[in-house]
Amino acid sequence: MNILIVEDERVAARHLERMVRDVLGDKIGEVHRRETLDDSEDCLSSNRIDVLLLDLNLQGQDGFDLLRRAVAESFQTIVVSANTDRALEAYEYGVLDFVPKPLDRERLSRAFQRLERPGGVSAKMLVIRNHGRLQIVPVEQISYLKGAGDYAEIHLYDGGLALHGKSLEQLERILPSHFVRIHKSYIADMHEALTLHVHGGGKYELETRQGLRLPVSRMRYRELRERLES
Repeated sequence: MNILIVEDERVAARHLERMVRDVLGDKIGEVHRRETLDDSEDCLSSNRIDVLLLDLNLQGQDGFDLLRRAVAESFQTIVVSANTDRALEAYEYGVLDFVPKPLDRERLSRAFQRLERPGGVSAKMLVIRNHGRLQIVPVEQISYLKGAGDYAEIHLYDGGLALHGKSLEQLERILPSHFVRIHKSYIADMHEALTLHVHGGGKYELETRQGLRLPVSRMRYRELRERLES
């Protein structure tokens, strides 16, 4: 198992590495340590990383920026941070776990155990507040999103509907790359896109494998057509 530790305090990074080696034992492979977002992104692009251990405060930079850049990558992320007020935001990025500082070996061990548990490695997800309770929605269940003012309607493949407190613009930045803006008010899962329809008066629609027809803007039509033909 190859690990990337992103931590700008060298003493803390060395301490975390020792704890990870103790927890993983002979399961561990390469361990990389980086202190900045740019160096971390370079490491991710040039090495096969299985688990990213991410601090959130990196010399004034936001650790979540790394996840925004690499949202469609295949590694799993464990956030290691004292900023426990950002745990909910972390789960919106689909992180495997949020381990609070100061570090505890048993707590870190439980986070890694989720990698080995059947079904424990979940798809990236959105976390929604629903009547005061948290609802976790894996992105693989999302058919499309529709703008609703300052909110977004999340339409699920099973016919369910949820409201998210973020706008389409915000959600577009954190969803995997196969979720594409097709209209100012719609984001669609292009994995399920079937064909485009052209109607009179400059009206365009995207048909999905579920038989839905979603509006497509004139500006997005050519890009979507090229994507479907490729």
